[in-house]
Amino acid sequence: MKKTLTLFLGLLTGVASAQTADSVMIRNIYNEALGNGKSYEWLRQLTKQIGPRLSGSAGAQKAVDWSKQVMEQQGFDRVFLQEVMVPYWVRGKKEEAYIHIGSQKRTVPIAALGGSVATSPKGVEAGIIEVKNFPELRALGAEKVKGKIVFFNRPMDPTKINTFEAYGGAVDQRANGATEAAKLGAVGAIVRSMTNVHDDNPHTGGLRYGTGVALIPSAAISTNGADLLSQSLKENPNLTFYFKQNCETLADAKSYNVVGEIKGSEKPDEIIVVGGHLDSWDLAEGAHDDGAGCVQSIEVLRIMKTLGLKPKRTIRAVMFMNEENGLRGGVKYADLAKANNEKHIAAVESDNGGFTPRGFGIVGTPQQREKVMPWKPLLAPYGLAEIGPGSGGADIGPLAQLGTVLFGFKPDSQRYFDYHHTPVDNFETISQRELEMGAASMAALVYLLDQHGL
Repeated sequence: MKKTLTLFLGLLTGVASAQTADSVMIRNIYNEALGNGKSYEWLRQLTKQIGPRLSGSAGAQKAVDWSKQVMEQQGFDRVFLQEVMVPYWVRGKKEEAYIHIGSQKRTVPIAALGGSVATSPKGVEAGIIEVKNFPELRALGAEKVKGKIVFFNRPMDPTKINTFEAYGGAVDQRANGATEAAKLGAVGAIVRSMTNVHDDNPHTGGLRYGTGVALIPSAAISTNGADLLSQSLKENPNLTFYFKQNCETLADAKSYNVVGEIKGSEKPDEIIVVGGHLDSWDLAEGAHDDGAGCVQSIEVLRIMKTLGLKPKRTIRAVMFMNEENGLRGGVKYADLAKANNEKHIAAVESDNGGFTPRGFGIVGTPQQREKVMPWKPLLAPYGLAEIGPGSGGADIGPLAQLGTVLFGFKPDSQRYFDYHHTPVDNFETISQRELEMGAASMAALVYLLDQHGL
């Protein structure tokens, strides 16, 4: 009995000692990020010196070169490129749109959806049909839709506390609206922007064309424009809508994922990934989506190196290419990991903006999630209370097939869709402190994953 009690007390002492050491190291991580952080300056360079970085563009290639150089300058053990062929869609000349009532024309802001075809050089003008969802559209039938422009006007649900849930409940009309409208003979599709903010900023984003269906042009209209169009239709059901866009899809282009790593000292064959996507839409600088995630990921490795941490496992920062309109970088990374027989035990992605940290969503088995729960008291003092089942991230998603546990960094979601895919997603919208807190939060999680495994 005495031996059993002694052993039990020894175990408790060991656990308490480990937790104390972890607590001290996490405090050091935050001190380094907040006192000497580099992520904000790196983001300034990425956004102001390079700017928009849509896959296939010159900006995307500049971002590849820049991120490789930054990681090499930090002295990581290895920095390398993974070649990937990506879609190359070009917006062309700025879009035009107006509501036509008699002799009156009311201009409204639109942005072509990524991957959309162009209109004819003269544009498209037709009567317009407003719907909230696909069942409502189908109920109208081809007789009422053929030759018209379909206007999808279902707003994000403002009662959802997590705005990503609201986005998920509305984004199908952007992704598939053109295909559903084309099935009934429509000549174009206009989609309400994915935001609850009322302003004049149209939100672009990718669409998917179905097979065997006519490819019709599709654009997002700003929320103010959508409200004006809806009200105008109520007052003048026979009005027409005109829009013109000049986009085109070119041949696939060569690009790269950019990878930097610190080699593990005890279990180098076990890999922990932290990453964001390097590409961004062409309307703005891509500060929140996803420049923030990229610089935070590089900062995780810099912090570990600066603090003299020698990780047990190999830690990689990955700048994924082509999340916005293809996910080919994420797929390529997972394919290469499988082909090289690499063991990725965990992957962390930041792709929800550079806002105040709230926690991490976990994709894994109940047993794997349970191993993370004892870390909550260590992370709670830093505002990381929301830790549990959730989503990981689009780029790291393909790693799930290899048994990798996925962690999605969760900042506060309330302002993200004010900027998402808009012309105002620029460096000036970033809070330095919030960005650096996010980098520290990711570094703390990666530290715990490395020290304790899953």
